Amino acid sequence: MDRRVFLATIGGALAAQTTPVPEPIAKLRPMKAGVQPITDEERLGRLESARRLMRDNKLAAIYLESGTSMFYFTGKRAPGQAWILPAAGEPAWCAAEPAAIASVLKDRGVITGALGMEEQVRFATFDGLRRQAPAIEGVSATPVVAGCRMIKSPAEIALMQHASDVTIAAYRAGLATLHEGMTQGDLSANIGAAYRALGYNGYASASFGKYSAYPHGSITPQKLREGDIVQIDDGCTVEGYQSDITRTVVFGKPTARQRQIWDLERKAQDAALTAARVGATCESVDAAARKVITDFGFGPDYKVPGLPHRTGHGIGLDGHEWTYLVRGNKTRLAAGMCFSDEPMIAIYGEVGIRLEDCFYMTESGPRTFSKQSPDIEHPFG
Repeated sequence: MDRRVFLATIGGALAAQTTPVPEPIAKLRPMKAGVQPITDEERLGRLESARRLMRDNKLAAIYLESGTSMFYFTGKRAPGQAWILPAAGEPAWCAAEPAAIASVLKDRGVITGALGMEEQVRFATFDGLRRQAPAIEGVSATPVVAGCRMIKSPAEIALMQHASDVTIAAYRAGLATLHEGMTQGDLSANIGAAYRALGYNGYASASFGKYSAYPHGSITPQKLREGDIVQIDDGCTVEGYQSDITRTVVFGKPTARQRQIWDLERKAQDAALTAARVGATCESVDAAARKVITDFGFGPDYKVPGLPHRTGHGIGLDGHEWTYLVRGNKTRLAAGMCFSDEPMIAIYGEVGIRLEDCFYMTESGPRTFSKQSPDIEHPFG
């Protein structure tokens, strides 16, 4: 889910929370033990992988500005700075302005050829550089950057596993605070407090009742009532690596209709995991989940009632990153790729059910970072 939608409401809820910390959250303790940051040795290996891809794509160098890709390769974020990796020779830092970039490229022997620019580079930088160094062609660095980042190492997967474990602990505590009349902001603030008690920064969006049907939530004020659907989404960050989990439950006793739609969602989620095999295309995973929902009579395609968005997104240093489980994406799954599995069922004006567990690919198939919910009344197994 896009976390930006929720920030406007959670800030006010956190500021307004003056009541004592709920007991389920007060019992939490930090989960810092055993976390191993990415080593310098691994980052050096990333540079060599990038250079191989640069040669394959005929790039003389790649250029990055502050962001997750810079952090991936260097371990630094360095606002206002730029980082250049030539296909041959040492990488270099400089000010993120065209004259400085052109000077570094010339110093590294890059006076012609293709310069791969990471997708978050500002247009003003691109425009200024082509004036400073007209013989250099600015092209996309995505084949290199995404080519490296899509395949996670065991160390990256371990950090994402820890982030997932922390998120489940925060969700358990947060859902234990449900009570009649609480707002979605109250629940979100409680989960945020749980993250802090566990030692991490995390987000939590919450939706009640009919508002659960909106894929990115709603800022409309909501108060919890008996029989409401409760949906919580998002995750936390561990050494830069993200989690993203959704749980959907009922406050009280579920109706037959709620159970029916919840069970359909779980079948769609299972279908995606069954289809996720090394060598399968990303779009085939989306199609498998979508077929379960359309066979029931929803949709077709991306229409509602039904599944209005892609089945999953890549995840790593960004909550949403390359590549996507969506129609038209013929990228083939490979060991080390990580995705969310969240084929939401949206029925506007009634209910939305989303179950989201992230998984990583192995040669023998997918492995989820979190245990799937077995039924509507047991979100954590």
